Amino acid sequence: MSGVEASQLTWRTKLSYGVGAVALGLKDNGFSYLLLLFYNQVVGLPAATVGLAIMIALMIDAVLDPVIGQVSDNWRSRWGRRHPFMYASALPVGLSYLLLWYPPLGWSDQALFVYLICVAVMIRTFLSLFEIPSAALAPELTADYHARTGLMSYRAAFNWYGGLIMAMLTFRVFLQPTAEYPVAQLNPAGYGTYGLVSAAVIFAVILISAIGTHNRIPHLRVPPPRTGGARQAMKEMFGTMANRALLPMLGAGVFNAMAYGLHVALSLYFNTFFWGFNAGQVSFFILAQFGSSALALAVVGPLSRRLGKRNAAVLCKVLACVFGLAPISLRLLGLFPENGGVLLLPLMLSIHLMAVTCASIVAILHGSLCADIVEDHELKSGRRAEGVMAAANIFVAKATSGIGIFASSVLLSVVGFPDGAVPGQVDESIVRNLALIYAPVIATMHACAIFCIMRYRITRESHAATIAALAARATAQT
Repeated sequence: MSGVEASQLTWRTKLSYGVGAVALGLKDNGFSYLLLLFYNQVVGLPAATVGLAIMIALMIDAVLDPVIGQVSDNWRSRWGRRHPFMYASALPVGLSYLLLWYPPLGWSDQALFVYLICVAVMIRTFLSLFEIPSAALAPELTADYHARTGLMSYRAAFNWYGGLIMAMLTFRVFLQPTAEYPVAQLNPAGYGTYGLVSAAVIFAVILISAIGTHNRIPHLRVPPPRTGGARQAMKEMFGTMANRALLPMLGAGVFNAMAYGLHVALSLYFNTFFWGFNAGQVSFFILAQFGSSALALAVVGPLSRRLGKRNAAVLCKVLACVFGLAPISLRLLGLFPENGGVLLLPLMLSIHLMAVTCASIVAILHGSLCADIVEDHELKSGRRAEGVMAAANIFVAKATSGIGIFASSVLLSVVGFPDGAVPGQVDESIVRNLALIYAPVIATMHACAIFCIMRYRITRESHAATIAALAARATAQT
């Protein structure tokens, strides 16, 4: 048996494993919700420049993440192959995230562009040193088909709630209007406070997760001694990335990330300039996500057992697209309440609740489906490669902010959205054009993700057969 049986997964192990995902949740929410608006409207960098900087950092990630996964898969130490990296990452991640929200004053746009690239690369690299080994623990902790969905639910819950609580604090506490900055979202002081608190929390949760799962090290796999050198390691890494079961999920993850990243990066623009909501009203959308996350966690298990993981993911992906685009589409057709109307906010919150619930279920199921690929790859290649597979999926998760910010900056540039814009003073045609381009782009991304998920072929029955075959092979070798 690889890892720990499902019945042995104590609540302490699950909580300790899950709490580490708060680090990624804080970072993703900061990059997705705040970074573009902060550097564009507060610091003053053109939107296209911000998007390009984050996209460059993402491209560097594409090279580094699989290497980190491969090294982690084959690391041998008295603390196992995952925990040394988890411990080492805590302080560098916290410090680099703090630097992001304190850009140097008085620098030129070119210098700030380079600064943003460097800091973004540091954050992503150091976070990968934790997140990739941490994510790779899931298939080792349990091989049970449905228990993995439960374990991913813990991880998803901490990821979402950590990010949501910090977002709530940001919009309700850190960002406050002043005489100089009547629009709270444009007050630079709040972003510095947010950065300081987030950096401290990231440092703490990484250490808590590493320490809390440390007692499982004796039960985890020990990799065989390495042979073949760097060339063989690269061959194995690329062989893992080309797994025929993994490729559809990577494709689905990329399109999911693009759609979600674009939506989140522009959500503050739409809420502020399209719907006319203030910071206090925007915070209600974060409150709604608390409910949607809880609903997703309650529904995902029964739904996946009834329909199967893949079919449940497809259904929820379709519903997420419908609910997500309905308000904008109806407004463009003149069939939605006007800004300032008494029905607008509660109606938007209700639709938002359903859209995020469906998207959250898809995220949980995606992680669980990817975990099942580990044994498929082991049966075909004779090697387990949790780290490389985790790296591929972590890179996809990072693409949420990277591709989202880049794509959103392109859309803002195409429609001519002004820097330093004031709510209520932006040309109505610019805001409308942004919505007209945004809706079909998002719909196309959702459709591509659904197509990829449909090509996934591992089922509960085939996974059970794979586990049995691996057990038979191990018995024969013994």
